[in-house]
Amino acid sequence: MPFCALPPPVYQALKNGTHGDPFSVLGFHRDEGGGGRIRVFNPAFQSVFIEVEDRSGARSVLCETDSEGCFEAFFPDREEAFPYRVRALLHSGETALYEDPYAFGPVLADFDLHLIHQGTHYTLWNHLGANSREHQGVPGAHFAVWAPNAAAVSVVGDFNGWNPHAHRMRRRDPFGVWEIFAPRVVPGSCYKFRIHGADGSVQEKMDPLGRESELRPRTGSVVPAPSVHAWRDAAWEARRGETHADGAPIAIYEVHLGSWQQEAGGWPSYKSLSERLIPYARGMGYTHLEFMPLQEHPLDESWGYQVTGYYSPTKRYGSPEDLKAFIDACHAAGLGVILDWVPAHFPEDAHGLSRFDGTELYAHEDPRRGMHREWGTRVFNYGRREVANFLIANALYWLEEFHLDGLRVDAVASMLYLDYARRSDDWLPNPDGGNINHEAVEFLRHLNSIVARRCPNRLMIAEESTAFPGVTVPPERGGLGFDYKWNMGWMHDFLTYMSKDPIYRRFHHDQLTFEMSYAFSERFILPLSHDECVHGKGSLLRKMPGDPWQQFANTRAAFAYFYAHPGKKLHFMGMEFGQWDEWKVKGSLDWHLCDSDRGAHAGLQNLLRDLNRLYQTEPALHDLDLSHEGFQWIDFHDRDQNVLCQLRRARAAGGEEDVIAVFNFSPQPYHDYRVGVPRYGYYAEILNTDSVLYGGGNVGNDGGRQTEAVPAHNFQDSLRLTLPPLGALFLKLGEPPKAV
Repeated sequence: MPFCALPPPVYQALKNGTHGDPFSVLGFHRDEGGGGRIRVFNPAFQSVFIEVEDRSGARSVLCETDSEGCFEAFFPDREEAFPYRVRALLHSGETALYEDPYAFGPVLADFDLHLIHQGTHYTLWNHLGANSREHQGVPGAHFAVWAPNAAAVSVVGDFNGWNPHAHRMRRRDPFGVWEIFAPRVVPGSCYKFRIHGADGSVQEKMDPLGRESELRPRTGSVVPAPSVHAWRDAAWEARRGETHADGAPIAIYEVHLGSWQQEAGGWPSYKSLSERLIPYARGMGYTHLEFMPLQEHPLDESWGYQVTGYYSPTKRYGSPEDLKAFIDACHAAGLGVILDWVPAHFPEDAHGLSRFDGTELYAHEDPRRGMHREWGTRVFNYGRREVANFLIANALYWLEEFHLDGLRVDAVASMLYLDYARRSDDWLPNPDGGNINHEAVEFLRHLNSIVARRCPNRLMIAEESTAFPGVTVPPERGGLGFDYKWNMGWMHDFLTYMSKDPIYRRFHHDQLTFEMSYAFSERFILPLSHDECVHGKGSLLRKMPGDPWQQFANTRAAFAYFYAHPGKKLHFMGMEFGQWDEWKVKGSLDWHLCDSDRGAHAGLQNLLRDLNRLYQTEPALHDLDLSHEGFQWIDFHDRDQNVLCQLRRARAAGGEEDVIAVFNFSPQPYHDYRVGVPRYGYYAEILNTDSVLYGGGNVGNDGGRQTEAVPAHNFQDSLRLTLPPLGALFLKLGEPPKAV
């Protein structure tokens, strides 16, 4: 049978890599006159043999060629596809023997493609990206990518010499998904997608669904090995609901893993962090660790918030299996794990999601919708089903595959408002003429509904800095459905107050009291986050006025107020021992400050440890954290002396578990200061921030005070207290000390 020459346009498209349906030309095809042909195209080949086995045994059939790179063999007795291998002699003199990827049929089921197009494929990572599997009896890797506007897509990698002709992908219409099974490709192989875009561009992109990546500055994706980690956290998972109940204490230690405590060679490993961070956090009494983003990102200085590999744990600290072992160890130690997650924007790096198929596939073409001017990043198109699916499946991926206990969703305000950080002429209103991004609202409701259904008892936490209503109201009641919202208003008001010289604090007293007018309008976490100790803002300790003694005393009083105030707790690493300097992403925390166990830094650390203990053991400090029934002002009018008194209540009837908290934000001690209390008896001083154990001057009340029948603050009884300077007292009904 004569050589069947390809039409020139087809040949040219193959040569240029722009043929949109290579499987229609390459591999085995039945011939109209009977028999079948196998066609191979690769300009790197000089000659090609097709190796087959039939009744007569193994044999090689030399392919004919009449165009450079195009080879075919005719089999007169074969009308159905059959197994074969390609043996090629390259122009370089090397030989290659391989199973032809064009001999393998599609892997993705039509139903999977339908779910992807519909935006409801919640295990997307098992179908797109790279997945090791056996297909038609042969082991290899299946590659699939959504690129509906691409003219052609191929997989290039170290397994094919980065040759764009070796693995041209099959397009599955009308869904815009491209796929190919690459026989014998093994885990650990590096790859990218080479995309001929709708705009004529040719780009090599990392895999949006890649579950492993090369370490920066390299930008390739890596074929992942099937997970072999055997989870041992069944007991933790069984009690997660109790751990995350409304009345449970939640004290979160926010950590950037790379700079918590570096090793001699640079970044720490998950193994070393298991040995050091976990016992430290547990010993300090935290209930949860929250990690700044661990998704792959190219720039260290972005802290992980400019993500390129949404499904890929960063290689900086180890492999995905190492991360799973680390999280497992956290759970074994009784620590929950929360991860920062960034669905608000993505960077413009050429190897990432930007203009992925020659269009702004994941964002909006119009920069008035698609560009974050402030950050120089792209905004996701939440109204596109496949994009929303990509993000929702990503959230589920981290929760399900890595057993995370929650996600802190970054920059929610920027998602909700179309005019966020924009000039008046640089945004497009919604169809109603307003500035609310209805598509983002629907996306967040969908996200939180699916997480609640598939991953119960996980925490979904919004970093949302405005008064957008219903952030923590369930979607079925018209809210966004988050479990908690960062109380950014409280944080900014509180830090502004604490930064003032005490002589001026009486003019800012309302910044401590105003928040109680909305404290229970949402379910709040009180954050003292990483954003407050960078970019010239100074560390928490540096924000405090006065000489060093006063700065430490102010910090101790601030932390006491933080733990006494309604709301769950979060603070950034280094604050607990009084880091002087701003946080630096490329250095360790200044642990040497704690070398002296009698110093002010160690004293502050001791206070944080005791505050965490009190917060968890005293029901009044957490039991009704989310209800106005758990809080009452005793007196918030004494602005001239910078004093506040409050009552925290537990569910227990009778008030035996109530805790009185008194704060003196003046550098003057006050003697015989009268505080009204609801019950008669002896009030033990269960915490005094001026204790010498915390670096203070030991001004206090000798362990407690007996009430006096003197009315004060609308109570019949009161305490006559000594208030330490820049200090705080926690008091509770107890037994007076026995006479010796």
